[in-house]
Amino acid sequence: MDEAVRALVAEARATDERRAVAIHGDRKDCYEAARHTLDAADIDGTDTTCLTEADIGPTEHLPPARSGELLGRTRTAVVVDCHDECRPNALGRAVGAVDGGGLLLLLSPSLDAWPEERDGFDERLGVPPFGIEDVAGRFRQRLVRTLREHRGVAIYDADAEMWEADGLTRPAPRLAPDSPTSPQSGAFSTAVYDACRTADQMDAVRALEALRDPGEAVVVEANRGRGKSAAAGLAAGALAAEGRDVLVTAPGYRNAAEVFDRAAALLRSLDALDARPNDPPVRATDGGQVRFAKPPDAVEEMADAVVVDEAAAVPVRLLEELADGEVPVAFATTVHGYEGAGRGFDVRFRDRLDASDRTVTTVQLAEPIRYAAGDPIEVWAFRALLFDAAPPVSSLVADATPETTRYVRIHPETLSDDERLLREAFGLLVAAHYRTEPDDLARLLDAPNVTTRALLHEGHVVAVALLAWEGDLSPEQRERMYEGEYVRGNMLPDVLTSQLRDLEAGKPRGLRVVRIAVHERVRSQGLGSALLDAVTAEFGPDGSTAPSVGDDHGPDPVERRHRERGGSFDYLGVGFGATPRLLRFWTRAGYRTVHLSTTRNDSSGEYSALLVHPLTDAGAALLDRNGGWFRRRIGGVLTDGLDDCDPAVVVGTLRATPGTVALNLTDREWRAVAAAAYGPGHYGFSPRPFRRLALRAIADGTVDGSDAHLLVRKTLQATPWDVVADELDFASKRACALAFAEMMRALVEQYGTAPAHEEADRFR
Repeated sequence: MDEAVRALVAEARATDERRAVAIHGDRKDCYEAARHTLDAADIDGTDTTCLTEADIGPTEHLPPARSGELLGRTRTAVVVDCHDECRPNALGRAVGAVDGGGLLLLLSPSLDAWPEERDGFDERLGVPPFGIEDVAGRFRQRLVRTLREHRGVAIYDADAEMWEADGLTRPAPRLAPDSPTSPQSGAFSTAVYDACRTADQMDAVRALEALRDPGEAVVVEANRGRGKSAAAGLAAGALAAEGRDVLVTAPGYRNAAEVFDRAAALLRSLDALDARPNDPPVRATDGGQVRFAKPPDAVEEMADAVVVDEAAAVPVRLLEELADGEVPVAFATTVHGYEGAGRGFDVRFRDRLDASDRTVTTVQLAEPIRYAAGDPIEVWAFRALLFDAAPPVSSLVADATPETTRYVRIHPETLSDDERLLREAFGLLVAAHYRTEPDDLARLLDAPNVTTRALLHEGHVVAVALLAWEGDLSPEQRERMYEGEYVRGNMLPDVLTSQLRDLEAGKPRGLRVVRIAVHERVRSQGLGSALLDAVTAEFGPDGSTAPSVGDDHGPDPVERRHRERGGSFDYLGVGFGATPRLLRFWTRAGYRTVHLSTTRNDSSGEYSALLVHPLTDAGAALLDRNGGWFRRRIGGVLTDGLDDCDPAVVVGTLRATPGTVALNLTDREWRAVAAAAYGPGHYGFSPRPFRRLALRAIADGTVDGSDAHLLVRKTLQATPWDVVADELDFASKRACALAFAEMMRALVEQYGTAPAHEEADRFR
């Protein structure tokens, strides 16, 4: 074994590439083989991380659930133990942490039997009313296939003590890359540019010179291993050498360790590193420093410049707060998510940054630094985890309309067999959503509660929807949920039952739209609505089975269980980070509000809305109960947990409310409203009737635009007059109050009772 390992490592180090060793078999034998491999490779335990719940050897150990701590770090070897569970996110993060010349060790049960075994990750996929016995093993089957097919992957049978593949690529000799030439002029010292290892990295540092000026924002984009964090560290060190205070933030300090290492090394080379301990902050002799704060704390800090490392893993809301103001800020972000945080930075944040008053500079790094271009383990990981999955090229779908497309169901077995179809469908999801992770690839292929529908244009995926079974829970499960037990995979029933106290919410059978995505080239052509209409038609009481694409593998688990239980699905549901555009889309599709969360989603930065589209009487009853409860309670919530919610989101949510908002005002309350609108009355003496009137007017669509904004901020969110006046560009608080009174007059005319009109007549 030693000779084979030494040959593999020698080749990796000679080419500055990584290699992988898949060790499979009995757990104990795999652990022994892993220790032997690391010893033969002469890799010290201090340079190794093991993602495992077990004690494999004298190395750093992290449970797979904490694999995010590898973000931004570089390790000579990472061991991924898959005997207890195979987490795709953890595997991706492990690959991203291995340095050139290093090893990725993947430990698993026998590769032949592994796809059929069930583990801890499968338990999370087997959500009620399904169980772990319903989970498939297609993801691991695909993973094993890629391990056996790709260059640079050695395979060792620990039980038989036999190499099945040596992993050697026997590459042809390569020319050493040219060193980049430092610019003749630059804002930083020449030593900063001399420290760059590639021309790409030097371009990034040149772009980061903008951090010397207020109002600037720099976005540094790259795949893992391209040196974006090092570039940020060089720029931060250069700024510190000038006496500036540089604040670095990331999900954790270890994620940003490269930034601090490079900043300290630069200051040392400039003979400007303060002799005091520098871990962190890194201090310069002239008073500048590079210091760290976690994102929630960083938004409260003052600094001369801010660097956000691993920006794709930072909640969007915090990114927005960090970008607010004039302090120059840099965002270093990974393009193809080893971090498993999806595309929140691109989908939810980037447009907002570009629309801000900041001057935004974007630079992309393509040339690898930590390992050579064409590294076979990067090639393998991109295929195995579909990091580079992409929708069909635009020219193939440019003419797509609802009339040219075909509605189909896609069996997970078909996706597993058809690589092009899988890459197109998953690529659409990655491109369109802020949170599509490697774990989602396993859910798409293996989760028994998920079924897939799509629109095809000339055989290519132009729109795709993932639908998840919810509800149809037993009385015992519903009772446990009511008492606070979390039931995985049942978002709507869980919220409506445990938080909103509807004991029967888990009884109806529903399908939640987990993801829906339309090709960017043909958005706004009605394809998303057409796909939802087809889903509604298929799963309603009179629906029929959609045609399959590719080989007909029969019903998937959702369809099979649905047929066994008989009847129809009772409702379609959806939950999403609420924006005005999304609320308009779902309202047009017939979905109605049952809940708006009072805390922001960490990834989207938005308040989450839950909407329901009933298909049967049972679904209509679910909507009536919870929609009615939402109408009654939302007024109080908007002055508390939702007092900072975007008024346009409040308006969109109320417009999607089923039924009518009851006014229920007494004669005296009507007189108070009319007196404030026409006479000497005052809003502040009795806010309740104004709040009910505002809710009704907004839900009915009686007011819109700035009038609706004024009603939301003043009456529903109890915002001070001066703040509302400033937001709506009124000349003064008095002008704002006069506009409010004028609006109240119009609402009294439309909704007022006889006592209200009698009161108004006193002052006309």
